[in-house]
Amino acid sequence: MPGIKFRVLLDTSQKEEVFCDILLSIDDHFESFLNAIIQAYEFKGDQMSSFYVSNETWDKGEEISLMDVSFGETEAQQKIMSSTSIREMIEEPSQKFILVYDFLKMWIFLIECIGVQEETPERPTLVLSVGNKPKEDSKELDEDLQMPVDDATDEDEDEFGFQDFEDGFSEEDLNPYI
Repeated sequence: MPGIKFRVLLDTSQKEEVFCDILLSIDDHFESFLNAIIQAYEFKGDQMSSFYVSNETWDKGEEISLMDVSFGETEAQQKIMSSTSIREMIEEPSQKFILVYDFLKMWIFLIECIGVQEETPERPTLVLSVGNKPKEDSKELDEDLQMPVDDATDEDEDEFGFQDFEDGFSEEDLNPYI
C-alpha cells in the first residue's frame, strides 16, 4: 500500500502562506486525516467539520462529513469520515479536497495531493510545516452567520428566552414583510 502526501494550506487573510505536508496511507480514513490536520495546526478538534472533494478550480463537490446528519434520509448515501478511505475518493493524481472546520468560524483548508511514495507510514505523519499557524481562537465568528439582534426586550421573553405571545399573534408577527 503506498503512502500519499498532501499539502494542507490554511486559507487566511495573512500575507504569509501557512501550510503543512502530511503523509498517510492511502487506506487511512478521513477521520485520521482530520485528526492529523488538527494536530498539525494545534487546534482543539472539538468542532464539526467536513471534507469536500474538489477540482482544479476549488469547487466543492461531494461531502464527507464527521457524523451522519442525514436524519434517516436514504435518498443518497452520505459519506462519513470514519468509514471512508482516502483511496475511495482519489479520482486523479493531483486530487484536491476542501476541509471546513468549525462551521461558525469557517476555518478553510485547501488540500492537494502532492506525491505518492512506496513506503507506507504506520500512522499519519506531519513531514513539513511552513508559516506561523494562527491560534484557533484568533478567528471571529463568520459575520454572515451571526444572529441578528431584534427589538424584543427581556420582558417579552419567557424563562427560556422565547418570545411571549400570551395575547396572541398580531398580523405583523405572522408576516413581518407586509
